Amino acid sequence: MAMLAKGVCRAMRPSLPVVQTWNLNGRRWVRALRRSPVKVVFPSGEVVERKRSPGKQPRKAASKAHPQEQGQKQPLHLSPSRTPRTWEETGLHYDKAFPGDRRLSNVMTIVKSRPFRDKQGKILLEGRRLIADALKAGAVPKVFFFSRLEYIKELPVDKLKGVSLIKVKFEDIKDWSDLVAPQGIIGIFAKPDHVKMTYPETQLHHSLPLFLICDNLRDPGNLGTILRSAAGAGCSKVLLTKGCVDAWEPKVLRAGMGAHFQVPVINNLEWETVLNYLPPDTRVHVADNCGLYAQAQMSTKASDHGWVCDRRFLKFHKFEEEEDIETGDSKGWLPEIEVQSYDLDWTEAPAAVVIGGETHGVSLESLQLAESTGGKRLLIPVVPGVDSLNSAMAASILLFEGKRQLRLRVEHLNRDRRYH
Repeated sequence: MAMLAKGVCRAMRPSLPVVQTWNLNGRRWVRALRRSPVKVVFPSGEVVERKRSPGKQPRKAASKAHPQEQGQKQPLHLSPSRTPRTWEETGLHYDKAFPGDRRLSNVMTIVKSRPFRDKQGKILLEGRRLIADALKAGAVPKVFFFSRLEYIKELPVDKLKGVSLIKVKFEDIKDWSDLVAPQGIIGIFAKPDHVKMTYPETQLHHSLPLFLICDNLRDPGNLGTILRSAAGAGCSKVLLTKGCVDAWEPKVLRAGMGAHFQVPVINNLEWETVLNYLPPDTRVHVADNCGLYAQAQMSTKASDHGWVCDRRFLKFHKFEEEEDIETGDSKGWLPEIEVQSYDLDWTEAPAAVVIGGETHGVSLESLQLAESTGGKRLLIPVVPGVDSLNSAMAASILLFEGKRQLRLRVEHLNRDRRYH
């Protein structure tokens, strides 16, 4: 039976071998897809020959070409539409930070400390808008840390040449960021020099003979707001004396909203050098509701309107009077400065306004400077019982009042010219 079953199986096998057929046309198409194009023909008719890679040798058929035909070939020039325009075509590249990379932490440690920041001459800018304003004004970037490549592609390509681009995790940026909602990009710039900066043309066109001097301003938020007001009012320059918070501190930059790159900011000045940064014949006025002479010169009616601040804010209350050793007469220790309301004319000459900090007030040096230049104390009336105004608010009121006075003066001059 077994032998019979084997015979039956052999009888059922096909007598001819099965030949597997291939689709030859399909194989030709596959080979065609693998081939590299020799020439590219554009709809305009322009023909661009594809360069061979260095590793490949030309085919033998190409060597048989007629010598005259080879000599007639001219170098092809790319049309303007083929010039590199995208970020990738510029040849820029970036590094990717791997676990344990300390470049971000090392740089952030430096730029967040004022002594290190001054020594290294670097500042920190965070956010796409602030970085774009800095690049537009001519600030020099050094390093960019970013979490997404799209953030770098939004920046001007010509400003990124020679800049270190490092891609890091968003969590790393979030750990070092001071923002509630980090934007995923941090820029390290060289500390800007106001002489080399390129400020907006509109800002320069509307610039006024009005200057701001900051004295003992310690709050970063206040200083940033003051810089925004100075830029909005059209100040020509902002001077910061020693004792103020650093204008390039990250919190000040964030509160300034780009004002640092719209108006010149000169940092860390000695009082002896302040006049060197002001035009000749500039009168320096002091925004100060406190002081012995302010109380003495203001009438009781003015005092009822709250023009005199509480005496607990008087910085020099221990030195209001001193006795002359020879005559025994007491005399005022503070410089004598005329007091007037802020809305009276005080912009007849190039004017500078000193804004003091809320805690320490204005310094003796600022009062002496105001006295030597013929300046005045500018008082802002407030309701009785209300403390003195916030420094940023007082600066905004005085700067825009100065702008109003200057605008009226220009209008009067233009009116007189028309009549004459």
